[in-house]
Amino acid sequence: MFYKYEIKNNGVEDILYLYLSMSFEFSRELVLNSKDDDLCRRTKNFIRNNNINYNGRKVYLVIDGIVVKTLDIAKESNPIEILKDSLYYSNEHFLVNTKLQDDSIIELPLKEYLLGVLANNTMIGLDIEVIKAVCILYRTYAFLMMKKNKVIDITNSFALYKPISYFKLVWTTGYDDILELLNKAIKETDCLFVTYNEEYILPFIHYSNTGRTFYNREYEYLSSVKSLWDLESPYYVDVKTYNYDDLSNLLGFNISVNSKFNIIDVDSRDYVRKLSIDDKIFSSEEFKSLFGLKSMNINIIVNKDELKIISKGYGNGYGLSLYGANEMAINGCSFANILKYYFPKISINKYIKELS
Repeated sequence: MFYKYEIKNNGVEDILYLYLSMSFEFSRELVLNSKDDDLCRRTKNFIRNNNINYNGRKVYLVIDGIVVKTLDIAKESNPIEILKDSLYYSNEHFLVNTKLQDDSIIELPLKEYLLGVLANNTMIGLDIEVIKAVCILYRTYAFLMMKKNKVIDITNSFALYKPISYFKLVWTTGYDDILELLNKAIKETDCLFVTYNEEYILPFIHYSNTGRTFYNREYEYLSSVKSLWDLESPYYVDVKTYNYDDLSNLLGFNISVNSKFNIIDVDSRDYVRKLSIDDKIFSSEEFKSLFGLKSMNINIIVNKDELKIISKGYGNGYGLSLYGANEMAINGCSFANILKYYFPKISINKYIKELS
């Protein structure tokens, strides 16, 4: 977020000047529309992560040579609410029942469950603050499912689980380093979870979006927030090209330039819900699976010799963007900043064992 800093003395005290590096429009909106507590946290993270020797309290945020915001970083409030409970919710003590594909159920320590979920649902190379944020969301999901169902189906649509031992074969290099990073994120977020109106939330996470996340009236904790970092994501646009013979073989019926492609239904995000090719109707999940699409924000272009399917974003666009969150972390934001940015309505909580 910041590209340069200076410390100046006005004759009375030192003042830290931070210069924003994003586009002018986004920088101004970020500074003027974000809460001071959030900006203070981002600023403190930047100071810490860049080893800036500054012990003052006043910070000026500067865009194009103009001071647009003054912060008193000594006034930052604690973003984490402590909750006492008689149960043990720690990584080592909390046990999770997982339902396997053969319908058998095995009991795992929360730590082992989180390792398998994080390994299976995140990208290699993410900043540890992003992994911490995601870990908190998946821990919240474990608490929610155990409270609601007493078991977690490992093939659910939110948090697919595979044992961490599986990834010894997948990660042919760097396994030990990745495992150490995941363990560190799990340990440093022990007992942390998020709530909305004192209820656990679902872990809405996607890889990348089209510059904004989406609101969903069914889940009031989902907000639409700008995520302009995603506009330069490698997942922003994906183009798949097929000749008609290959397309016919893939779909199992004859396709030609004269075939009729119709979008039957779209949702509020302009994501396709249902479409047809000639008289064959496809649901969004069927079509996405057939063509290996990263999202159903699609356009179809019919040319003389080929057909192109253009998709935007990677995932459903709800909740936390892994790509956007990683850019935030690189620019000094903590896991708490990330969670509160993508889920502005939630509370970050921590269970502690209540002494009897």
